[in-house]
Amino acid sequence: MEAWITGIMNDFGYMGIFLLIAFENVFPPIPSEIILTFGGFMTTYSDLSIIGVVIASTLGAVIGAIILYGIGVLLDVNKLETLVGKYGHFLRLNKKDIHRVNDWFNKYGVWAVFFCRLVPLLRSLISIPAGSTRMNFFTFLLLTTAGSLIWNIVLVNIGAAVGASWETIVGYMDIYSNIVYVALVVLFALFVFLFIKKKRLLKK
Repeated sequence: MEAWITGIMNDFGYMGIFLLIAFENVFPPIPSEIILTFGGFMTTYSDLSIIGVVIASTLGAVIGAIILYGIGVLLDVNKLETLVGKYGHFLRLNKKDIHRVNDWFNKYGVWAVFFCRLVPLLRSLISIPAGSTRMNFFTFLLLTTAGSLIWNIVLVNIGAAVGASWETIVGYMDIYSNIVYVALVVLFALFVFLFIKKKRLLKK
C-alpha cells in the first residue's frame, strides 16, 4: 500500500494528496501518516511547497469528514454496528471502534470532533456520531478544519524536516497510536469506576 500511495503522490502532486486524504478519511485503514510525512518529504525535492501540501491535505480531510457526517445523518449506531459486523474486516474496523468513538462524542460533546482529529482512526470516525446527532454543521466544519489543520501542519513539517527518513516517523506514529489507545482504555475504565463509586455513594 505504501508504494501505491507514494506513487500516486509523485504522479499527481497536490491533486493526489487531496484525493488520498479524502479517501483516507472515508476509509480509515489508509494511513494519513504516510501521506502527510511523504508529502512533506516531497517538498524537499519537487515543486511542491509545505503550504500547498497542508492546504491540499486539509481540503481533502474536510471533504472526507463531510461525507462521513452525511453517512452519520443517514445511519444510527445500530445500523453502523450491523454494517461493520458484515464488512468491517475489509476496513480493519470492529464494533468496539464504533462504540468507542460514540462514547467519546457523548462524553465530550462537540469538542470531541476537534480533539479526535488528532487521534489516528478516531479522527475519521468521529464525524459519524456528529452527523447522527445532527450536530450544527458549521460548528462541525469549523472544529474539523481546525483539528485537521493542526494534524496536517505537524506531520507535513516533520516529513520535510526528516527528509528521506520520513518512513521512520511512520513507525513512531504507530507507537503514538498505541499509546493513545491505551490512554483511552485507562480513561474509560477510570470513568466507569468513578461513575459506579458515585452511584454507590448516592445509595448510601
